[in-house]
Amino acid sequence: MSSAASDASRYSVPGGDIGLKGPVAKPAPGTLPLRGDLAHIALAGTHLAAHYVIPENRVVGPSGASVMENTRDDSPVVARFEAGTIVEVLDVAGKWIWGCLGPEGPSGYMKADHLAD
Repeated sequence: MSSAASDASRYSVPGGDIGLKGPVAKPAPGTLPLRGDLAHIALAGTHLAAHYVIPENRVVGPSGASVMENTRDDSPVVARFEAGTIVEVLDVAGKWIWGCLGPEGPSGYMKADHLAD
């Protein structure tokens, strides 16, 4: 990933006790950057995940990027990010990345080659 667009200082590991105080409703797909296995670091005090990630910023390339519910080409599109949009990348798996615009979302999967170098 390109370090040119990185801004890790924007988020940090929360201090103090982190814990859930009761049930939390599962967000709709494509909203909060939360999966069962990982979540955006900003959600650490409010949502449970196995791992929390401090995102790396990347820029959407000239063709824009469709944001999808999952890594299938026929997956529902949950949003569209225009060229030049800064995306917070949380996970990379082959030709797909999982990212968001911020801890409030939207979030989803994008093809990695739709991001600028």
